[in-house]
Amino acid sequence: MKKISLKAATVLLAGSFLCSSCIGSFSLFNKYEKWQCNMTDTKLVNGIVGLILQPIVGGVCLVVDALVLNTIEFWSGENPMASLDTKTVKGQDGRYYTVKALKNGYEVKAPNGELTMFVHDQKTDSWSMTQNGITKEIIRFNADGTIQATLQTGEKMTVTNDEAGLNQVRDAVYNDHCYALR
Repeated sequence: MKKISLKAATVLLAGSFLCSSCIGSFSLFNKYEKWQCNMTDTKLVNGIVGLILQPIVGGVCLVVDALVLNTIEFWSGENPMASLDTKTVKGQDGRYYTVKALKNGYEVKAPNGELTMFVHDQKTDSWSMTQNGITKEIIRFNADGTIQATLQTGEKMTVTNDEAGLNQVRDAVYNDHCYALR
């Protein structure tokens, strides 16, 4: 009788580890699930194909996530699937841009193929933009809680980190633009 209770305790203990919240984000399985639910416009077709694929593909994704990707995420603190996140967004100009999340920023691809990189530098706590081989710092977060914004003219402006500061930068950008047209 002791062997059965020891086995039951072992199974319960192993199960409790699998149900804890610190095992990872299961990003690969979640991406597969999102794809499977949206592969066609018909829920019925998605469900039928899901029943066929789920035991094989879902199982493989789950095992790879649990044994490999979540282990890497646990020890490194970074999601190994994060660099694969790509979205298409509609810009203010009505055109569609491809935005790819990177480890330290974003890569934006315009409809004409032009690439723009937005990169965060942790040492200086600043964001820079690289376009056509030219890198320009856009904003820098200062130790005193203010933000140093770099305008298109190259002028640097220090503002508060709130809506009033954002409005100051916005006014400076629009005023510079208006003066450039005259």
